[in-house]
Amino acid sequence: MILENKTIAAISTARGKGGVALIRISGSDALDVAKRVFSLKCDEPKPRYSYYGQILRDGTAIDDGILTYFKAPNSFTGEDVCEICCHGGIYVTQAVLECVLSNGAILAGAGEFTKRAYVNGRLTLSRAEAIGNIIDAKTDAQLMLSSSQARGNLSIKVEKIHERILDLFAHVYATIDYPDEDIDEAESREISSCLSFVISELETLKRSYRAGKAVIQGVETAIVGKPNAGKSSLYNMLLGENVAIVTDIAGTTRDVIESVASLGGVTLNLADTAGIRQTEDLVEKIGVERARQKLEKSELVLCVFDYSKRESLEDSLILESIQGKSAIAIINKTDTPRGISTEFEEKIKRSVARTIYTSAINQEGKEQLSRAIAEMFELGEIDLSHDAIISNARQLSSVNLALEEALLAKEALDFGQTPDIVCSTLENALSALDMIDARGASEEIVSAIFSKFCVGK
Repeated sequence: MILENKTIAAISTARGKGGVALIRISGSDALDVAKRVFSLKCDEPKPRYSYYGQILRDGTAIDDGILTYFKAPNSFTGEDVCEICCHGGIYVTQAVLECVLSNGAILAGAGEFTKRAYVNGRLTLSRAEAIGNIIDAKTDAQLMLSSSQARGNLSIKVEKIHERILDLFAHVYATIDYPDEDIDEAESREISSCLSFVISELETLKRSYRAGKAVIQGVETAIVGKPNAGKSSLYNMLLGENVAIVTDIAGTTRDVIESVASLGGVTLNLADTAGIRQTEDLVEKIGVERARQKLEKSELVLCVFDYSKRESLEDSLILESIQGKSAIAIINKTDTPRGISTEFEEKIKRSVARTIYTSAINQEGKEQLSRAIAEMFELGEIDLSHDAIISNARQLSSVNLALEEALLAKEALDFGQTPDIVCSTLENALSALDMIDARGASEEIVSAIFSKFCVGK
């Protein structure tokens, strides 16, 4: 993969008014470009030193600022990098960028600084993806997992498995190079043990995907139930703020209201829906249909039942509709006298694997629900700050392919197949595994990943 040898620049801080803004320049001409727009009192700035001076446009000062120079390869991108800090006004920041662009740099594309860091060997692809996830993080769990991946915890695990597969090659190829010398029993056991280790590590990575995806990408979650069961009160409790309107009038919620909440480390893409019932009201009927659609598409359903009222036909139909779905039953309004029958309560518990009692108005039951969701998505035993965890479909596909080939190699070894067959499957396993950090990945795949980044990163 070859990048054009051009010096790029962009504003790397968020657009808007602030104390300072930063313009980043990267490429072989970065220092020359910076010196054309920044007045230095020395001939050559020292790498990693900051210098105060004036920022010039056609020889006239437009702002004071700070210049910091990072000499290749000791920079984020692996190229010469200059960073100019100026005052954080919208107009002045744009003016400084235009000065830089008119003096030899071109505008960077989305994620181009990080892409250059990857191409120049400063980052693996999984670490680069994690940097993007840090920027996009909306919850503490997302930040912890993304920071862990950015520090290289996943890359370190992948490299460890990579090295063990290379060890297997050394053992197996020895039998090809010296065909007259059979592998003794101890050698055979060592090969089998090494292969079992590789398979075990790949299986562990594969299992981590459910938790990783739940944290980074989130889980599509619908709150459903009949009108006035307390869905909107539960929604507000989970968000920690009064977003949805709550009244005693049945049918208050007419449409789907969506927000992001974090519970048990899981990112819930949470939807509060209209109460499901038969109605002749045209607007409410549309809301009910959208609620049913949301229920069908959701990965997790929080099904709310009213503790204070006798169960109705709607309750029974809703309970039937969540059969086969990943669901948690919420028996809400426990702060009120019992109205629900013991028989229906037991039916709920038999029908749904997890039942949680809540009083949304008193903020009770949130911790129990949090633990239940963490268990469902296997976050209970995982350390987001230190464990190697895969979190997207690209990484999962690589692990699945590597595991499939490793299992075929184990089968070939156990059935006494020739060493060249074992080596062939191991080569396939190695190629699949290496795609996690994209050794030899196509330009199309890499460009698609970095296109999701913001300009300036």
